[in-house]
Amino acid sequence: MRFLRRSDETTGNDADGTAADAATTQEVADDPPRKGQTAAKGRATPKRRDAQSTARRPATPAPRTRKEASAYAKANKPTKDARRAAAAERRARMDAGDDRYLLPRDRGPVRAYIRDVIDSRPHLVGLFMPLAILVLIAVVLPVPAIQQYMSLFCLLALVVMIGEGVLLAITTTRKARVKFPTENISALGTGWYCFTRASQVRKLRVPKPRVQRGATV
Repeated sequence: MRFLRRSDETTGNDADGTAADAATTQEVADDPPRKGQTAAKGRATPKRRDAQSTARRPATPAPRTRKEASAYAKANKPTKDARRAAAAERRARMDAGDDRYLLPRDRGPVRAYIRDVIDSRPHLVGLFMPLAILVLIAVVLPVPAIQQYMSLFCLLALVVMIGEGVLLAITTTRKARVKFPTENISALGTGWYCFTRASQVRKLRVPKPRVQRGATV
């Protein structure tokens, strides 16, 4: 009986407290704000736990089944024009040399400087692709004499290109280390990057050359 009596007393106290809070809230709401004071909200301030749970609640419920997920993906799928515009923008930023859109091998000021050094003058290594086409033609031609001469020419040109590539790698690595003394610049990685950049056709290089031929870098 004591427990029941205490429960009744507690319930009565809670009811009295709730009534008192309601009366206080009503008095605050009826009392007009004084000069320099902000008007009361007229309601109790929510608890931090309730406010955080409301803020973290997702705007839209998550899909429960695979069918709902598929329907949601189709509804939010970008149109073909939007995908084309995004691809064109990405391509333009890559051509401009934006590090956020470049491949990891092309990022950073060191690689940008190496590209400027390579793009500042022509190279015999740039004839690598045409030379590969000549090799294919020499293989297809049925004339043995022409095949021998073209094979010999391609072999000599390849030796010259390899020599120029090694010299280009050494000189470019030396310039990059002087330009960026605090960077760890690998001779092998820089040499291969120089060769791949110089062997590409100038109009097809990505990022696009930002210096003209003959410019001082």
